[in-house]
Amino acid sequence: MGLSIETLRLTNFRNFNEKTFVFDKGITLLIGPNATGKTNTIEALQLITTGSSFRHPRLCDLLGDKEISSFIQSHVTGDGRVVDLLCLLTPTKKSFQKNTKPCTKHDIIGLYPSVLFYPDNLLVIKGSAKERRDELDLFGSNIHKGYDNVVRTYMRTVTQRNTLLKDGYCSDSLINAWNESLAFGGATLLQHRLNLFSQLMPKVKEIYHELAQSETLDIVYESTITEDIFSLSREQIQEAFFSALEKNYEEDKRRQQTLVGPHRDDICFYINNKPARTFGSQGQQRSIVLAWKMAEIEVTKNLIKTTPLLLLDDVMSELDIYRREALLNFISRGVQTIITSTNAEPQMCKQINPAQVIRYGE
Repeated sequence: MGLSIETLRLTNFRNFNEKTFVFDKGITLLIGPNATGKTNTIEALQLITTGSSFRHPRLCDLLGDKEISSFIQSHVTGDGRVVDLLCLLTPTKKSFQKNTKPCTKHDIIGLYPSVLFYPDNLLVIKGSAKERRDELDLFGSNIHKGYDNVVRTYMRTVTQRNTLLKDGYCSDSLINAWNESLAFGGATLLQHRLNLFSQLMPKVKEIYHELAQSETLDIVYESTITEDIFSLSREQIQEAFFSALEKNYEEDKRRQQTLVGPHRDDICFYINNKPARTFGSQGQQRSIVLAWKMAEIEVTKNLIKTTPLLLLDDVMSELDIYRREALLNFISRGVQTIITSTNAEPQMCKQINPAQVIRYGE
């Protein structure tokens, strides 16, 4: 199976004063009422595997009441390796250790990554373009060191250029300098994003076909820079982006925002040639998201030769029996999985057939 998290120890984290979990290498089911700490456990696992939380909290929100620091510790084994990870949280800082030695978030990325599937993911297909971009960039950030820095640097440059546009006046030389900086950062981001798109989306199509054999799924990356973005080199993307910024400058100035670039691109899904966002049924949209998450696992295995930890936070009840069965069949291929549910209904437990059940609120 590869790597797996054997233990997770939480100290002063959220609602846990001191709690140690021992996980099976297969499926672990966390059952209990709402507000008992199941999602907090998922969040801690994501923090220790990716360095980030899907909740995007303030650091002080991660600490227990009146606490000044919090610890997340994990013991990871497999493939002849033993790795102890620690995440130390204070109201102002998040730091990490690997085998008792200080390290950075980038040292953790890709070591034993995780894939998270939670209810908000089900809205990605019918949500905004930003949600789809963010979902792809988040996956990239969780498996590639430096991907998140590329995204942050680019978005910071967009914000700074927008500030200039809102000021109402800036010299040609100044806006030209910002255009050059934005084109350089945007080309770097697109190089990363398009490479990831090319590896992930064919797998999404393949898995979707397994889920809905009578339907065809097409996935298109819609660039605001040029239609033939995939045929361009990084340098050509940079040149095309710079030209688009110059061409669109008057409209950008009127709207007081940068209207072209990877921060305005979209990922569009078509089922039988119709936009899934507007014409797809809820079941079809959920099948796309399910295929996306399964594909993330497969691509992670191919790229970094490690099967990721799968975190399923309260999504099993959102899937019908057919899609739930498809997901569970996929998990049975050797993916360590942590599932949360408020539903202890026997039929669901029987279908999941966990190797381990941990109950909350008792």
